[in-house]
Amino acid sequence: MTVAPLVSVLLFLAAIVAAFWYLRNEEVEREIESVKRDAELVQQQIRLRLIENQEQLVRMARELGTRTLEREQFLAQAEGLVRARPEMIGISWLDTRQRVIVRHVTSSLVEALPREPAASSPGDDRPRPKETVEAFRDARDLRLPVYSRPFRQHAQLLLFQVHVPVIDHGAFAGTLVAEYSVEAMLRHFVPAEVSRRHVISLVDENRRVLASTVATQPHRSPATLHYSVPFSPVDHGVMLRGEGYRTSFGLIGNTLFWMVLALSVLTVWMLLGTWRHMRRRAQIQGALVQETNFRRAMENSMLTGMRAMDMEGRITYVNPAFSAMTGFTEAELIGRLPPYPHWPPELLDESARLLRQELAGLSPAGGFEVRVMRKDGTRFDARMYVSPLIDARGHQTGWMTSMTNITEAKRVRDQLTASHERFTTVLEGLDAAVSVLSVQSGELLFTNRSYRLWFGVDARWHAQLAGESSPAADGDRDDAVDSLSGLPTAELTEQGADAREVFVDTLQKWFDVRARYLQWTDGRLAQMLIATDITARRRMEEQAAQQAERAQVTSRLVTMGEMASSVAHELNQPLAAIANYCNGMISRAKAGTLSHEDLLGALEKTSRQAHRAGQIIHRIRNFVKRSEPQRTASKAADIVEDTLELAGMVLRRHNVSIHSYVAQRLPPLMVDPILIEQVLLNLIKNAAEAIDNAQQPPQRRTIELRVVPRHTPELGGVIEFGVTDTGPGLKEEVIGRLYEAFFSTKTDGLGIGLSLCRSIVESHHGRIRAENLYNGPQVSGCRFTVWLPVGGLTGAEPSQFTEHL
Repeated sequence: MTVAPLVSVLLFLAAIVAAFWYLRNEEVEREIESVKRDAELVQQQIRLRLIENQEQLVRMARELGTRTLEREQFLAQAEGLVRARPEMIGISWLDTRQRVIVRHVTSSLVEALPREPAASSPGDDRPRPKETVEAFRDARDLRLPVYSRPFRQHAQLLLFQVHVPVIDHGAFAGTLVAEYSVEAMLRHFVPAEVSRRHVISLVDENRRVLASTVATQPHRSPATLHYSVPFSPVDHGVMLRGEGYRTSFGLIGNTLFWMVLALSVLTVWMLLGTWRHMRRRAQIQGALVQETNFRRAMENSMLTGMRAMDMEGRITYVNPAFSAMTGFTEAELIGRLPPYPHWPPELLDESARLLRQELAGLSPAGGFEVRVMRKDGTRFDARMYVSPLIDARGHQTGWMTSMTNITEAKRVRDQLTASHERFTTVLEGLDAAVSVLSVQSGELLFTNRSYRLWFGVDARWHAQLAGESSPAADGDRDDAVDSLSGLPTAELTEQGADAREVFVDTLQKWFDVRARYLQWTDGRLAQMLIATDITARRRMEEQAAQQAERAQVTSRLVTMGEMASSVAHELNQPLAAIANYCNGMISRAKAGTLSHEDLLGALEKTSRQAHRAGQIIHRIRNFVKRSEPQRTASKAADIVEDTLELAGMVLRRHNVSIHSYVAQRLPPLMVDPILIEQVLLNLIKNAAEAIDNAQQPPQRRTIELRVVPRHTPELGGVIEFGVTDTGPGLKEEVIGRLYEAFFSTKTDGLGIGLSLCRSIVESHHGRIRAENLYNGPQVSGCRFTVWLPVGGLTGAEPSQFTEHL
């Protein structure tokens, strides 16, 4: 049994309801049409009357503007106009300041409102409602008749105004204002038959009722049918609304409807039992179809091929994935017995053996790999998994085989294996020790051949090289606290490698150690360490530092050797003075003419000359003695002063003068003052020799030394030492090789002076530059400039400059 009887009863009931509903809608539509027609009729009558009144007012305003209408004539016309139009309660003539010139109102308004004069005197400027002010302003600006919003003049009177501008020779001269009573307008222009049928109301923009043809009754039911039209030409959101009421109570009050409903309910109750049975049966059938469709959709959406066989090996089912993998259609496979079309001809025996193993239930649980041939002859590797098919009674009816294409996975696996072997070979062949340590457990995850050769398989060496404490002992490992627990792994692995140099005493080797954190293949946080043997490099650096130190001492000794004649001349002067003072005192003492005061004066002069000679010897000794470089906070002025005292000997021998300028309030330099003096002395000596060799005239035998602060993009704040001479300058090919070791333009030069100068300057993180000076196309001299950075070297090693040699 179907649900057709129930549907028939429901359709019959629906038809009856629809018929009643249609009739009711027809009645409502007619009522709405009646309300619409009456509202539009009232609107049309009111609109025509307002337009007619507006034309009369425009004519009066024109006559007022041309001054053809006097006051008495205006009052007469206004009285006649108000008397003929009961909706109009007053006419006023306002000047440009909105003051009343002439005003006429109806006698009924005067009687109802005793304080309202029939005619106002000129200059009446009583406060106006804001609606009146806005309408007056719009009429003045637009030069067109403007209607105001409805407003209450008094509690008993609701009215609106129309302002007609008065134009006198093109200028605004005021307005002619007509006032309309809203209640009178509804009372005179709503026909009696319309009032009996419907309620006509005037509502504002907020849908509040301003006036209506019926008085408000407390128990009156609200209207259910509305139709609104604009209250033109007043507008301002004011609407004229018609309201109607339903004339019947709907379907619920109809007896025929209840009879049909009772018969339908009875029929439904009679068919309910049969319908429940049918519903239960349909639910069971739907669940079965849904389960079947779900299983079929799951099989069809899988990328794994599915094949079912009976106990004899006959194919009974294949899914679309199996057909897509082999290229054979379902019709070509179902019903086939071995050998199957997807078996490669060269592997028929192997495929048959695997099938017998499969039918015997001896297939491994992890599956087995086979070679499968597509319809186009191409081959691919696959892995098959076998499970028995059991029917509803628990009997096995066949075998279900799932097949997965593993060609790409096998290729990737082979590539990964080969890549791992190549990577392991590279790591094992490195001369550096490579190790990976688990941060959590402290065990070594990987070590290469160099690490095992030097440190064995002990994890403690990894921790010592990385600058950490050794892992906890096995007995205490469970209680050890992970210092990196809680830190984000991504933040640690993104950090760069940390480099440090470590000396291993047991191996007597220096190692350059670089460590960084990474995520191991199983997700654990690990630390990778690469330790490179730099023992040979360290020894070479030490030897280079020793050679540089010896070169400095040699350079200073060579310089003093070149200055030997100048030193002898400098010492000869104070020694000759001492001899003269002593001979004079002896001669006067023998003659008996030496007084006590003369003896003291001669001895003081002798002492000063001896002190002068001692200072010369002390300064030369400090300059040439061998000592470790020491960087201290030094003043540029003190360095320049000591340098000039030493350079004075050379300058006097070459008959060259020097002019020096040191800027005031220079910041201190963190340098070795002896090394900087050596640089400046070398530059000044070279400048003096260049001037002397060029045989410059006396007025051009000068050197300028300037010390000023500067700021460079590369070094920032620096102090600039500039040595400028008036010699012949340098050739372009010479400038490029100035700082090469053992290169010299002098016949007797060693070629280590400027090379050592640059090494000293760069060891202080400074720069040195040579350039020619030009006077037009002619070279007028040469300038050597040295820049030394201000501060920032307090933590530098004393022998740091040797790494640049």
